[in-house]
Parts: sequence; C-alpha cells; structure tokens
Amino acid sequence: MPTHRFQFQSVIPAPPEAVCQWHTRPGAFQRLLPPWESVEVQGLEGDVIHGGTMRMAIRQGPFSLPWVAKIHGYRPDEGFEDTQETGPFAYWHHRHTFSPMDSQNTLLQDTIEYTLPGGWFGNLLGKPWVEARLRQMFAYRHRVTMKDMVLHHQHEGGSPMKIAVSGASGLVGSELSAFLTAGGHQVFPLVRTRDHADPNSIYWDPETGQVDKAKLEGLDALVHLAGENIASGRWTESKKDKIRDSRVQGTRFLCEALATLKEPPKALIAASAIGYYGSRGEEVLTEKSPPGKDFLSNVCHSWEQATDSARRKGIRVVNMRIGVILTPKGGALEKMLLPFQLGAGSPLGNGQQYMSWITLDDVVGALYHAIQTETLQGPVNTVAPNPVSNQEFTHTLARVLSRPALAPPVPGFVLSLLLGEMAEALLLSSAWVNPLQLKQSGYTFQYPALEDALRHVLGKPARDKPKQTLFSQQAEGV
Repeated sequence: MPTHRFQFQSVIPAPPEAVCQWHTRPGAFQRLLPPWESVEVQGLEGDVIHGGTMRMAIRQGPFSLPWVAKIHGYRPDEGFEDTQETGPFAYWHHRHTFSPMDSQNTLLQDTIEYTLPGGWFGNLLGKPWVEARLRQMFAYRHRVTMKDMVLHHQHEGGSPMKIAVSGASGLVGSELSAFLTAGGHQVFPLVRTRDHADPNSIYWDPETGQVDKAKLEGLDALVHLAGENIASGRWTESKKDKIRDSRVQGTRFLCEALATLKEPPKALIAASAIGYYGSRGEEVLTEKSPPGKDFLSNVCHSWEQATDSARRKGIRVVNMRIGVILTPKGGALEKMLLPFQLGAGSPLGNGQQYMSWITLDDVVGALYHAIQTETLQGPVNTVAPNPVSNQEFTHTLARVLSRPALAPPVPGFVLSLLLGEMAEALLLSSAWVNPLQLKQSGYTFQYPALEDALRHVLGKPARDKPKQTLFSQQAEGV
C-alpha cells in the first residue's frame, strides 16, 4: 500500500524554545483541535517530554472511533513525533519540528506520513479528501498557535499566574483553561464534587453555602463563568428562577467568600452578558448605557451588582458583558449550521435586528486581557467591533458555507409561539454594542470582521484571498 506525505509550515513570531514549550504543556492539544471536527481529547497519559500516550475519540453520530497515538522522540527546542497505535489510518506518523529562522521567529513544520485503509482502492478514492482535510486542519492549528503565542508574548516577563475558573468544563471555561495552561499558567477549576480527579480543583457549592476558602487564598485571579444555560429550553418560571439564581446567588456567595479572605485574588473577572441592555434597535450601546427593562436585563444588572462585596474588599472586578459567541462547538452557531448547510437558512423576524457577536477565540483573548490589564475594571463589552443585522449574518454564513439561503424569513410571531419569551430576548432583540473599553485598553481583536470570523471557526478558506495573508505556509502531498 502506498504511503503519502503531507507537510504544512508557517513562520511563528516567537523563538523555538517558546513554541516548543507551548506545544508540550497541558491544554495545547485542546487548543489545536479544530472546532468543526467531532474529536474529543480523552486524556494524555504521561507527557510530551517523557513520551506519553494521547487518547482521542472521533465521533460520527452515535458512533465513536478510538484514536490512540504514542508520543516519542522529544528533542528540546527542536520537536517531537507521534505515531498512531489505534485509529482510522493503516499507518500514521507525525513529526512536529521547530526550526529557528532568527532570534525571534520559528519555522513551525508539521510533516505527516500516512497510509489509508482499504488498499489501493481506498488510497485512490480517499487521498484527495484526506489531503483537503489535513490542509484545512493544519491551517487552523497554525493560526491558533501563532495568535496564542502573540497573546502570551504581549504579557511576558511576569511569573506564571495562579488562576481559578468557575464553569471550567463549559464552552468558554474549557477553552480558557486550555489557553492558560498552554501558556504556562496554573488553573484551579471550581467544582461541585469533593472527590474531583484534578488535584488543583476547588470545591464549592453555593446551594449549601460550602467553599474551600483555603484554596482561594493567594490566587492572582478568579474567572467566574458558572451559570445556567439560557438557551437550553423554553423559559418557564422554573427555568427563569434557575437562570437568575445560578448567576446572582452563585456570584454573591462566591464574592462574599472572597471578601473574608486574608489574601484574596487580585482580580475577579466575572461573566455578564449584553442582555444587560435589552432590545435597543439601532442605538449604539457603550458600557455607560443604562440597562434595559426585560427579564434578561434585570438578571444581568443583578448579576453584576452581586460582585459588589468583592469590589468593596479591594479586589479589581471586571464584568465581561459577553455577546453572541461564534463556534460550531456550541451556542447559536451550532444550532444554525444544519439548516444552513441544507440551503434552508433564513433571516429571523424582519432580519433588521442587530447581532453583537464575537468568536470564542476573542472571548478567551479578552478574558486574558482583562486578567493582565490592571487598569481595566467595571463593565466591559465583550463583542467584536462590527455588529451586523440578522439579515447580513444570514447572507454571510450562507456565503461562507457556499450554500443558498432559500427559505423565507421566519416570522417573529412564529418564533414567539414556539419559544416564548426566550425568542424575544435572544433571537428578535436588537443590540448594537460597542466594545469601547476593550478598544481603549489596547485589546487587538483577532477576528473583527464577521466573514473572516466564520471562515476561521468553520475552516472555510476565502476563495478570493491569497492563503498567505497571516503567515507563510506550504502544504504538499507526495
């Protein structure tokens, strides 16, 4: 059976030792997984330096295919290798190479030799598809590596930080934790079970009033992301109580605990949402704009007020008003993908309502910026600087997916009948939110334009732009 060779390379603006260290730390594997791929990292037994075993699962509908790779051949500041032991390929060998170009730039090179199952027939039919998937995957991996290295490099010089994260297993928390650990910081997840497998875990239970205060002492920062999912069902009165209590009571309990510490965290970065503003049409909203008057506005207002005890303690508090997060791993975009892929995408309501969106990468970047920027405090609009109408979002997503958007607009009253109050608050409300504080404090958005953002998270290269817009790259199949 023939063995094929694929290579992808990029110039990363960091020295080889920094690029190598990033790849060997916990969290790097998760950061490198494209969000559109149904691959789950199940764990790393051992580590990269001493030769570990990476276990993953490839999920296709109800089925799961194990992929086990042995890591070996680590060479300090030069690279390492992994070889498939169990998985979808007949043979797979991957070399990660880090070569100095000068004192501040590294040639990152991924070289893969592989054999497809099914003999000559499988290789004949499968090679073009595999090459396209590999090119798509490694373009994403190298973009993430470059941008993560740039973010961490901006704050070099300080000691590794100790950062607690509530909601660490959620969509944002898991990605933030991976980013932080890959950057050399230590993450302490807040968990609801005392016998948690992670030795760094901190037990807390706001319902019973229990928290391990000793482990909260001396932290550099606490990022508070925990809260009931607001889009996981119709807003019954019981559901609304859970949404409110999980945010307000949980935050108040945690902040009151922080206020009793001898050495509390220097910063509390607390999640909030742009639901604070309610539906405001075309009004441009900054952090100084007053709150709205609907249910979600009241929740967000109370949510932010619940951090007051931490603020009075002298902790620097940042309330991150997060917008619509774009990732196919969860949230609104995940729910939209199937109808849009089928050519049945359509505007919601009249399509004129404004969406203030942000990529998951920029949410993580903004949270890290808030941790590191000592002058930043109070409300911070965590959205990209270019909101769009729902109609424009519809056309852009369809264009990125190369699909028509043929379905007629979904009338607002139909959405209201189906989803009730949630439809009015999440799908039909209009909020043009300006991330003024992020911009003024020096944060540089990775993906400020919607089409570029969608192409990044969905792995869809722009047809009318050269591929070497961010860094030099090369891919070859032999």
